Amino acid sequence: MKLLDSATAPNPRRVRIYLAEKGIQVPVEQVDIGKAANRQAEFLAKNPFGGVPVLQLDDGTYLSETMAICRYFEVTNPRPSLFGESAQEQAVIEMWQRRMELYLFNMVTGCFQNTHAFFKGRIPQVPEYGEVCKKNALSRMAWLDGELASRKFIAGDRYSVADITALCAIDFGKPSNIRIAEEQKNLARWHQEMSSRPSAKA
Repeated sequence: MKLLDSATAPNPRRVRIYLAEKGIQVPVEQVDIGKAANRQAEFLAKNPFGGVPVLQLDDGTYLSETMAICRYFEVTNPRPSLFGESAQEQAVIEMWQRRMELYLFNMVTGCFQNTHAFFKGRIPQVPEYGEVCKKNALSRMAWLDGELASRKFIAGDRYSVADITALCAIDFGKPSNIRIAEEQKNLARWHQEMSSRPSAKA
């Protein structure tokens, strides 16, 4: 088993944080996305969409979606649970994980992909859409600040994959100047606490 990783990309960081919270160690192989190694035939045979991370299992299976990789380890290493225990808790965490992924993480990465020089010539960029993504991300962060007024974590009173996704989204927003506003005290408190966890450095 090994994890095909990229140290600078946000999705692999989600998996690294997850594994660190679980105390799981997996051999890692870096993929040079700056040199487009993930767009070469050898890598595309492992993930036809060219994205990282990819988990290579011992039987030759390749798992190439972030949450699919995390769910694999959730089943094989169930404690501590980051997807919830009861049916209700699992559903609430899933709801918030999806919200953070669709309405925050995807907006932050959409802005970066459509406006940053890194992707120039790699993909068709639509700068106007990138600006829409930025506006949406900032709006969701303002909304999230209000949500966090009444609880410690994104999905309730326990740390979960929803916190991992939100942390990686907000941190990856920095190159696009997507930042926590001064008045967003609840979001800033949450971000400081999540950033202070040892796993955040993974």
